Amino acid sequence: MSAAELYALYQDKSWQWQSGAGRMDSTDRRFTAWVDGEKGKSWAEGRWLVTDGGRMCIKADWHSGQEVFPARTCFVHRIDGGTIYQKKEPDGQWYVFRHAQIRDDDEANKLVSADLVSGRLDEWMPARLKARPAVKQQAKK
Repeated sequence: MSAAELYALYQDKSWQWQSGAGRMDSTDRRFTAWVDGEKGKSWAEGRWLVTDGGRMCIKADWHSGQEVFPARTCFVHRIDGGTIYQKKEPDGQWYVFRHAQIRDDDEANKLVSADLVSGRLDEWMPARLKARPAVKQQAKK
């Protein structure tokens, strides 16, 4: 897939996950996300990019409690007969992301225009920011 095709697929979309969502904003290619799963709550801020080689990558800092974990996640896309295939790099398995004749269970249907992330970040970030000065003070001791 071309960068233009990938950009059109992901721009200003939220990708719904089992226990969260990621948002690919077109402004500054900003990426934000949240997860509320078995390991607790975490959120991310970063950037997303696309290439003419069919690659869409997310580079973001994931925040969990007082810890920050930088991460880069990439997906490769290919089109064959109108069907989009995707695999997570480096060792994911190819699967149908969107059939040529779209099906209800296509993963691409989890890309929605609604912003499923900003409201959750507004709830979670203030608590993190309030706790941060205490960490800095402890570090100085």
